[in-house]
Amino acid sequence: MLKKLFLLSLVAAAGMLIAGCQEKAQPDDRLKEYVDLWNDKKFDKMYDAYLSTSAKETYKKEDVVKRTNDIYEDLAVKDLKVKFKKPKDEKEWDKEKEAEFPVTISMNTLAGEVSYDETVTLKKQKKDDEENWFVDWDPSFILPDMEEGDKVGVESIPAKRGEIYDRNENPLAINGEAFQIGIVPGEFNESELKKLSSLLEMSPEAIQKELGQSWVKPEYFVPIKKLPISERPLALDIIDLPGLYSKRVEARQYPYGEATAHITGYLGKINAEKLEKLKDKGYTAQSLLGISGAEEVYEEKLRGQSGQRIYLTKVNGEETPVAEQEVKDGENISLTLDAEMQKKLYDQMKDEVGTAAAVDPKTGEALALVSVPSYDPNEFALGMAGDKYDKIYNDPDKPLRNRFYQTYSPGSAMKAITASVGLKSGKLDPNKTFDIKGKRWQKDESWGGYQVVRVFDNDSVVDLESGLKYSDNIYFARVGLEMGAEAFIKGLKDFGFGEEIPMSYPIEKSQISNDGKISKEIQLADSAFGQGEVLMSVVHLASAYGGIINDGTMMKPVLLKDEEQGVWKKDLLTPQQSQLMRTNLRKVVSEGIAGKAQVSGKEIAGKTGTAEIKAEQGTKGKENGWFVSYDQKNPEFILAMMLEGVEDRGGSTHTVQVAQKFYSNY
Repeated sequence: MLKKLFLLSLVAAAGMLIAGCQEKAQPDDRLKEYVDLWNDKKFDKMYDAYLSTSAKETYKKEDVVKRTNDIYEDLAVKDLKVKFKKPKDEKEWDKEKEAEFPVTISMNTLAGEVSYDETVTLKKQKKDDEENWFVDWDPSFILPDMEEGDKVGVESIPAKRGEIYDRNENPLAINGEAFQIGIVPGEFNESELKKLSSLLEMSPEAIQKELGQSWVKPEYFVPIKKLPISERPLALDIIDLPGLYSKRVEARQYPYGEATAHITGYLGKINAEKLEKLKDKGYTAQSLLGISGAEEVYEEKLRGQSGQRIYLTKVNGEETPVAEQEVKDGENISLTLDAEMQKKLYDQMKDEVGTAAAVDPKTGEALALVSVPSYDPNEFALGMAGDKYDKIYNDPDKPLRNRFYQTYSPGSAMKAITASVGLKSGKLDPNKTFDIKGKRWQKDESWGGYQVVRVFDNDSVVDLESGLKYSDNIYFARVGLEMGAEAFIKGLKDFGFGEEIPMSYPIEKSQISNDGKISKEIQLADSAFGQGEVLMSVVHLASAYGGIINDGTMMKPVLLKDEEQGVWKKDLLTPQQSQLMRTNLRKVVSEGIAGKAQVSGKEIAGKTGTAEIKAEQGTKGKENGWFVSYDQKNPEFILAMMLEGVEDRGGSTHTVQVAQKFYSNY
């Protein structure tokens, strides 16, 4: 019995010894655990396990956890970092009841970075028969200087969008005003709905939809439609109706309207898909952004950066700043475009379906880029009714399509490039003649039923000059075959086929064929005179002709005025070969197929082309007519023009006549 008591005494003593050796909780260790949870935004656990009794009595869990989460979400808080350094010197905390430690709190918000120092107080308390250190929480842990009862405010200061000008500072897209037409429902007479519908060019259903929104009350002003400032007489007629009012609001304006629509694009509301992609760049559901054209391409330059201010409103009404990001207005940009030239070219083409590009061969600057039919970007910027948009969208002539961006079969406009490739490669002797009889030709019986067809058969002995003057398909098919696929493909690659067009405004790249190869003789023959699978944009075609007449140097196409000019391709021809091509291109107009391009006082030179779009040889299909031209007396620009559906209007001659009218009036 004595032995048992002795052993029990030893066990008890050992237990007391072990308990005495266990380290007591230290406040700095406890704060380290708390800071780790803080950085992980685990506010629930921070509240439940680490807050002092007095803090919990003062602040309910909702006041701490939910409010912190809500504020951080509203302020788009990212990269929250709370830093705490344990003291180097050990301190005896056994006899202390409180401990204070400095921490640094930093975060990124929608108004920029916030960083501040704070003091965290820990109190020694006994919970569940255990003594530990607990945090005396304070609202300043959420935001600097925040106190109980403070309200968090956010103010957004919108940036002024940059404007777009042409090379002569003519405005293409500017910040202006519009009339916002609206209805006060309590004053509106339903019997006037039909008349209002007619004046606004909106369906009655569209108007009623706006009035039927959940937030609408009888005394509220309900926006219905924006009208251009130029429509002041119409606005006055509308507000004569009972319950109709107007006010001036900010609006994007496009002074040249349809003439420059595909270049400028327009400003519109962001959709859900784009918002998902751009929300990290400061866009919101209320943001406007460039939808197409230069407004979209140069969005980053134009949009600027809205200013943001985060502040606390104290109980006494005073405001305390937390963070502020200064507003940065968008950058104005100038294009190389000549807006007046653009308008004249558009006016000449506006009843057609097609495209044109005027490019300076010496600099690569785009002076005009036309796509027809067009649309009024002002209507889109002000907000277009759904039924009117549907009408434009479903128009068979596709006015929303940007045709100077796209590639097409160049037809015989390709022949000047084929000739240049042959001359440069040494495989084309301009004086060599082919004896060609009749309008049809094939190399041999291996071609089966396929034949190359030419338009004129007046020449039986054809050299480069007559081949260009009369756009002889058979001549160029034979030139292509003699050159061979390898030399032909190499030459086209030298002209930029198959590579991205080096222009800040995106243009589809040209192709030699669907797979970049030419594996059959018939395909080579067709490609040499611009059929086959060869595709080019009107911009690339104008640039390529620029290289031909510019002693073999093709400049990079440029649209931004401050964009660095530079050579895209060089040594495409020797100066002597370039002179020969200039002479022949002039003869195409003065003596050949493009005689209707003659203009008094000018020496128009160029090359026509008809691209046949049909399923098989021998059938009739759609034709696109090309004319690439310039004035040899003053070669300030190459004009490449393509008009669709010319098969019943004289083919490419129709395009020649449209271009001639432009030159006559320019």
